Amino acid sequence: MNKIYMIHCWDGTKDDGWYPWLDSKISDENNKIIRFNMPNTENPKIEEWVSELDKQVNNLDENTYFIGHSIGCQTILRYLETKNVDNIGGILFVAPWLDLLPEAIEDEDSYNTAYPWIHTGIDFDKIKSVTNNINCIFSDDDYFVSLDQKEKFEKLLNAKSTIVSGKGHVSTEDGVNELSEIYDKVLEMLNN
Repeated sequence: MNKIYMIHCWDGTKDDGWYPWLDSKISDENNKIIRFNMPNTENPKIEEWVSELDKQVNNLDENTYFIGHSIGCQTILRYLETKNVDNIGGILFVAPWLDLLPEAIEDEDSYNTAYPWIHTGIDFDKIKSVTNNINCIFSDDDYFVSLDQKEKFEKLLNAKSTIVSGKGHVSTEDGVNELSEIYDKVLEMLNN
C-alpha cells in the first residue's frame, strides 16, 4: 500500500481546493492519500508543522510519498532533512517556494510569518539522497511565487518541473478545485 501524505498551504485546510478531488481520484486499494490539518495555519511555524507531519507519518519507506502545496512543500523538505531514511517513493510539489514575491509578504504579519521559512537553511543534499523522484508544478501567473523558483528547485533538488497556465497560486482563491496536471504527475510519481 502506497501512503501519500498531503500537506496543505498556509492559511489552508485539508479540505481546500483540489485536495479532496485528488484524494477521490487516487485513493484505492493500492494508494491511500492521508490529509490532515496543520496547526496554527494562519501563522505557520516550522517546528509546529514539521512536528505535526512527524506525528502523522509512520513507516517512512519506499512506499511513502508526499504532496505539498506552497508552504506545505517546505514542511516536507524540513521534515525529511531530520529523518534517517534510505529511500522514499517520491514527492510532488505544487507552487513550491524558497523565496516569495514582495506582494506575498507586504504586510508585517505575513513578513514575520514567512521570514523563518525563507531564512532557515535546508539540507538539499539530504533530500536528494532519499529520492530522485521529485516533481514540481508552477503556474505562469502565480502572484506569490516567481517562476525563477523553478530553476532553484531544478538545481537544488534535481526536480522535474511542469508549468501550467493561468492557475495563480493553484489554490481555492484561484478557483482551482481540480487540475489534470496534478493528477497526471501523481500517477507518474507513483509509477516511477
